[in-house]
Amino acid sequence: MDREYQAMLELLSEEGYLKNPRHLEAFQKIRRADFMPEGLEREAAVNAPLPIGENQTISQPLTVAFMLELLDPQPGQKVLDVGSGSGWTAALLAQLVGAKGHVYAVELIASLHAFGQRNVAKYPFRNITMLCGDGTQGLPEHAPYDRIQVAAAAREIPKPLLDQLAVGGRMIIPTQKDDLRLVVRESEKKYTTKIFSGFLFVPLIEKPAAGGKQ
Repeated sequence: MDREYQAMLELLSEEGYLKNPRHLEAFQKIRRADFMPEGLEREAAVNAPLPIGENQTISQPLTVAFMLELLDPQPGQKVLDVGSGSGWTAALLAQLVGAKGHVYAVELIASLHAFGQRNVAKYPFRNITMLCGDGTQGLPEHAPYDRIQVAAAAREIPKPLLDQLAVGGRMIIPTQKDDLRLVVRESEKKYTTKIFSGFLFVPLIEKPAAGGKQ
């Protein structure tokens, strides 16, 4: 791991964004540079969102760290990653849930789905399934999910994702009101939501991809 990336992680830890030692270890093992477009690898230590094509970005490390702290993925859990893009967050999640857990990563844009697959393949994970499709509909065939992570801003929280969240499960999702929302399913019909303002994401695309899942 290069010095600049390690220094960035140390700063995130000092500032309280990487509180959990397991999360810090995952960031150290799953290098952001491995999920950058060719020619941008040297920018991996920049604590900012960076372009990956198709008007999409690889998220700011601070934001990813903050989302993971709220999501609190545990070993053995089943996770749905909506808008997987570069595959970086999917790989971090796979590291955190371990061999007995599983991550289902869904990306709508076919070229980014392929990009994410290539990036994740740099690691020996056997607990990630990469799919191309409309993640706002979730994946009912594998539900319920202990954790759901959404990487783009929704106009409103998609009902299929609420329905597919397990009782006791947690979902982190940005909205187009420039915030992050932590949704916890307390029971079959009761959800609680905490709002964290000041987070800007690209809009969540909700139309089906041509050809469906791959």
